[in-house]
Amino acid sequence: MKYSAIVTDIEGTTSRISFVTEVLFPYAARELPAFIQTQQHNPDVAAQLQACRTLMQQSDASIEQISQQLLQWIAADEKVTPLKALQGMVWQHGYQTGAFTGHVYDDAVRQLQHWHSKGVKLYVYSSGSVQAQQLLFQYSDAGDLTPLFSGYFDTRIGAKRDISSYAAILQQLQLPPKQVLFLSDVTAELDAAAQLGIDTVQLIRERQPAAKHKTAADFYQVAE
Repeated sequence: MKYSAIVTDIEGTTSRISFVTEVLFPYAARELPAFIQTQQHNPDVAAQLQACRTLMQQSDASIEQISQQLLQWIAADEKVTPLKALQGMVWQHGYQTGAFTGHVYDDAVRQLQHWHSKGVKLYVYSSGSVQAQQLLFQYSDAGDLTPLFSGYFDTRIGAKRDISSYAAILQQLQLPPKQVLFLSDVTAELDAAAQLGIDTVQLIRERQPAAKHKTAADFYQVAE
């Protein structure tokens, strides 16, 4: 195996995009208003509500106003860090109560297990919060997959289409670019990583057009 580390996206890569859009997002939209109403004094929740007020530029925004803004961000699929954090908290309840399990393609499960057995360090980089990432893999269709991963990255390290985000990831991994492989279905994300010399493979699972990157229909086709 020529790579010391593999960094993978989630939506459209390890997991169906529809799992997020048809299961997770609707669940959060239904449950989030009541959650922040009842949990607003929880320090973790309060910190994210304050972050929402900052982004809204309304220091005195009410819980109801924040709820409306959160629902608008969900509808627009905005990659807003406090929204992602609050969604993660709500999804935790859903996973723990068995409302749903995290979808992971079978080929992804098997190859992640194979790479892990070969000593490759596995990481996740997704626009969903680290908590949401961990929940999806902990409560996956295939059981708890979190022991396979060495770390997780979200928008706190930077936007997924920004070169600086991948530079920060390389800094944390302490590896040269060519020892790292990045897997994603999104061309712009792969472009950003590739500009630093990181090897890339584009997953073509749901008919999206291929770009200049190496492509794979599933994890079995990802060259080692």
